[in-house]
Amino acid sequence: MKYMIECKNINKTYTMGDETLHVLKNVCLTVEKGEYLAILGPSGSGKTTLMNILGCMDVPDDGEYLLDGHLIHAMNEDALTRIRNVEIGFVFQKYHLIPTYSVMQNIVMPLLMRGESLSVARAQCMETIEMLGLSDRLRHKPNELSGGQQQRVAIARALVGRPSVLLADEPTGALDSGSGRDVLKLFGQLHDMGNTIIMITHNLEVAKAAHRIVKIVDGELFA
Repeated sequence: MKYMIECKNINKTYTMGDETLHVLKNVCLTVEKGEYLAILGPSGSGKTTLMNILGCMDVPDDGEYLLDGHLIHAMNEDALTRIRNVEIGFVFQKYHLIPTYSVMQNIVMPLLMRGESLSVARAQCMETIEMLGLSDRLRHKPNELSGGQQQRVAIARALVGRPSVLLADEPTGALDSGSGRDVLKLFGQLHDMGNTIIMITHNLEVAKAAHRIVKIVDGELFA
């Protein structure tokens, strides 16, 4: 079977003064295309480091990481940048929207970074905008939106380039309970449409929204 994601014996250490921290310890993980997976772990468990590796923002010290057949662990920084822009859609706890840009300008950014013209990018992203219920908010700035609406903009931005994987880091962490439920419902709908979703969280109730949960404790991954 060809997996969308395959991690084999991933290790990551950091040196802090005289101390060496073994943050990830022989992590093995497979994710199938179209799967909805939650990685559950407390603060300091290594889940952020694992997210950075899965998102191609860092590379392991040793082990292998394959994303949709690409040998990520063997790539240089230019290649990693291209993979991040094309293959992965990021959703963060704090949204990371550009405050001076409108909703539309924020959403089209990944397409502009690929070299598309603004007119082509706008046309390509309208389906995503309509699906997420943002058509009447296109001219608004982020500070004119609720937290739930801002997260929908961030999700639209992540999806617009049709990435292989949607990687969500504590996507409900900055939201009230009602908005958080709405975002998890949206993730369920995106999964039903065939999207591959990996959600990083410390909250068991949030993790239960996924179809499979793996736990990370002290740098070790458990099914």
